[in-house]
Amino acid sequence: METQRRVLVTGGAGFIGSFLCEALLARGQEVLCVDNFYTGTRRNVEQLIDHKRFELVRHDVTFPLYVEVDDIYNLACPASPIHYQRDPVQTTKTAVHGAINMLGLAKRVKARVLQASTSEIYGDPQVHPQTEDYWGNANMIGPRSCYDEGKRCAETLFFDYRRQHGLRIKVARIFNTYGPRMQPNDGRVVSHFIMQALKNEPITVFGDGNQTRSFCFVDDLVDGLMRLMDTKDDVTGPINLGNPGEFTIRALAERVIALTGTRSRIEYRPLPVDDPKQRQPDITRANKVLGWEPAIALEDGLKLTIAYFEKLLSQTDAS
Repeated sequence: METQRRVLVTGGAGFIGSFLCEALLARGQEVLCVDNFYTGTRRNVEQLIDHKRFELVRHDVTFPLYVEVDDIYNLACPASPIHYQRDPVQTTKTAVHGAINMLGLAKRVKARVLQASTSEIYGDPQVHPQTEDYWGNANMIGPRSCYDEGKRCAETLFFDYRRQHGLRIKVARIFNTYGPRMQPNDGRVVSHFIMQALKNEPITVFGDGNQTRSFCFVDDLVDGLMRLMDTKDDVTGPINLGNPGEFTIRALAERVIALTGTRSRIEYRPLPVDDPKQRQPDITRANKVLGWEPAIALEDGLKLTIAYFEKLLSQTDAS
């Protein structure tokens, strides 16, 4: 039987964080969920509030946190362009100061610490699919740089803390993830398309729609994060976690239209600055080291996500 551990999840009231909290509780762990509710919501974890092994704390990771824990999942940072570009200075602070504070906490209490990094560190990649040894092609002074460079710096800090202080670190590079509890106004392509379709509004595709993304359902992603945390101390990553199934943005829009039965039509808009043309993870390392690969097909995941947003819209209409 697994020993009960006290686990800190920063950004725990966010989209991915809330599912991670649930999975850790289901495993029998004690969960300390920390969030400043900038993009996370209490609604995401309200079903956990009365759980005897769950604790929710409002806190901003740019300030030190003094708690006693065994494991730390550092997920705190706005992840959608609309949110992270709204206050880019604070985004960089969250990525960098947040990493420093969580690494400092891990050093003090001798905890394992996992950094939720991102495929955005690869920038607009010139290598396809992206492997973990690719250094990326990122613009360090563009409108997306607060997030991209903040996450790159966080990875640097994690590996320097390991080299200098012997910390037990894990780094996961998360590719596009979707599912229930995404914010309806976060501008991410899956939630954006679904909300437009359910409202019978035009579906806005930026560029010609031929740029590609790979979409991983949130349950698969959480499984990968927990498997990475459970590895031996000499396994640090970085490890790509994502679904290698590659789709064009236009194909995604067409799939959403078909699944929702909407009257929406596709409208094309200019491509944003530094928007990557291709994004597909090479998950060879995750498969070999973690025994992990996604299990949920895009169509099945989209159906679950559409059902969530339909319920959300009906609740909004009722109020």
